[in-house]
Amino acid sequence: MKKNVMTFFGGKGWCIALLAAMPFASFAQKPNWQNLDLQADSTFGISTEKAYNELLKGKKSVPVIVAVLDGGVEIAHEDLKAVIWVNKKEKAGNGKDDDKNGYIDDVHGWNFLGSSKGSINYETLELTRLVRRDNAKFANADATSVKANELPAFEAYQKNKAELEKELEEAKIGLQRFSGIKNAIDALVKKIGKDQPTRADFEAFKPSDDMETNIQRILVNQLKNTSFEDFYKKQIEPGYDHYKQQVDYNLNLDYDPRGIVGDDPNNSKERFYGNNDVTGPDARHGSHVAGIIGAVRTNDLGIKGVANNVIIMGVRNTPNGDERDKDVANSIRYAVDNGAKVINMSFGKSYSWDKAIVDEAVKYAVSKDVLLVHAAGNDNNNLEVESNFPDPEYLGGGKAASWITVGASAWTNDGQIKANFSNYGKTKVDVFAPGVDINSTVPGSKYEKLSGTSMAAPVVAGLAALIRSYYPKLKAVEVKDIILKSVVKVNQSVEIRTETDVKTVPFSDLCVTGGIVNAYNALKLAAEYKK
Repeated sequence: MKKNVMTFFGGKGWCIALLAAMPFASFAQKPNWQNLDLQADSTFGISTEKAYNELLKGKKSVPVIVAVLDGGVEIAHEDLKAVIWVNKKEKAGNGKDDDKNGYIDDVHGWNFLGSSKGSINYETLELTRLVRRDNAKFANADATSVKANELPAFEAYQKNKAELEKELEEAKIGLQRFSGIKNAIDALVKKIGKDQPTRADFEAFKPSDDMETNIQRILVNQLKNTSFEDFYKKQIEPGYDHYKQQVDYNLNLDYDPRGIVGDDPNNSKERFYGNNDVTGPDARHGSHVAGIIGAVRTNDLGIKGVANNVIIMGVRNTPNGDERDKDVANSIRYAVDNGAKVINMSFGKSYSWDKAIVDEAVKYAVSKDVLLVHAAGNDNNNLEVESNFPDPEYLGGGKAASWITVGASAWTNDGQIKANFSNYGKTKVDVFAPGVDINSTVPGSKYEKLSGTSMAAPVVAGLAALIRSYYPKLKAVEVKDIILKSVVKVNQSVEIRTETDVKTVPFSDLCVTGGIVNAYNALKLAAEYKK
C-alpha cells in the first residue's frame, strides 16, 4: 500500500529500537523470481516462464487494457512506454474534450488528485478526516448533551479521536527516535570526513562516547553485506520520512490539501474534476505496480512483466496518505468506461467515508465484465476481524463476483512463505502471490526491489490479463474462477508474528484457496474451461 512506507520494513511495528537486532542483508532470491517455477527453479513463483515456454508458443493473443489505480505511472519509462494506453479519440494538448467523455486531454488516463493548479502529493488519513468532520459537531459535547439518535455517531467519534491521538503520539515517538539515530549517524559520518564511508572506515573510527560506540557497532554489523549509501537510503531515510509524513500530513488535523483540486470533497456524486497528469508528483509506487503487470518482456531491458500483450492505463487516485472514496469510485468508473478489462487496486485503508459510492462503482465494473484485483494490506492483520477498504462486500448485502483479494508470499517453500507484513483471512483473502523483494520499474527509467501486498496484487492482475489475452471469450467471473482453482496448495504451517507472540497455523487458514496463484496451471485450466 502506497500510504504505508513501513511495508518496506516488514510490518507496522518496526521501530528504531530494533535497528541493532535486525539484519538488512539482501536475500538470495533469484532475478525475476515471481515468474519462476517451484519445481524447475526451487523458487515459489507463479510459473509464468514455464507457461510461456510450454503453453503459449505460437498462440495468438489480443491486447488487454489493465487500469493501474494508484499514485501515478511514469509513462516515459524505458520498460513501460511501449505499453502505455493511448486514448486515440483524444487529440493531445488541444485543451478540448475531443471524445466527449468529460475529461479534457486524457490521452494516457486521468488524475483525480489535481487541477490546473497542480496535483496533491501528501494527504491525511481517512481517520484524520473523519475526526475533523465530527469535531464540528461533537468537540464540546458529552454523552449527556448528545441527542439519543446521535449517540452512535458520538461514540464512533470518541473512538476515532482516541485512535487518532494514539497514532499521532506513536508517530511523534517514532520520528523522535529516527531523528535521534539519523542525527547521530550524520554526526559520526561528518567526523569520519567522507560522504560515503566504508565498513573499514567505521571499524577504524575511534568513538568518544557511548552513543558513537553504539552507532559504530550497528554500522559495522549492517555494512557486512551492503554499502553505507544503500543502508542509509533504504533503512534510515524511509523510516524518518515515514514518521515525519505522518506527523506533518497524515495525522495532522490542520492539514487539508484538497483545495488544489477545486471540487467539493463532500459531494461523492461529482464526477468531472482533476487533470491529465497521470504521473503526478510521486510515481514510484504506481510505476512499480505497472512494471510487475506488463513491463516489456522482449526488449532486453530491465524486467519481465507477467503479461506480454497488455496496455497500461494510469488512473491517479492514491496520494501519500489515504485515498478518498469519491476518487476511488470515479477511478473505477473511468477505467471501465475507457475499456479496462482488469483493474489493479494496490491501496487500502482501515476506515471508509462513503462506502456506498464505492459499492456502486464496483457493481458497475462487475456489470461490465471487469475483474477487480485488490491488495489485502500490509499490517499483518486478520481481515476476519479487522477492516480493509475497499472490499467486495456490499453494504446492502451481497458480494462482488469478479473481485480477487490478494495476500503476499515469499519465495521459499517453508514456514516463512507468508510475508510477515501481509494481511490474511480464511474467507476474506482469496489467494496469495509473490510480494517480497519484487524488482520492478520506478521513475527515471530505473528499477528497485519493493515489498508489499501492493506488489502481490499486480502479479495476479498480470495473470488475469494474460488469461484474458489468450482466451478473450472468458468472462471476468470465469477468469477469477480459473485463478482460484489453479493455485499451488501450500500444505504446511506458517508463522504469524505479532508484537506479543508467535503462532503457527496451517497456510490453508490464511485464505480461501490455501495456495499461491500459478500461471501454468491457470492457462492449462483456461484451455479446458467449459469444454
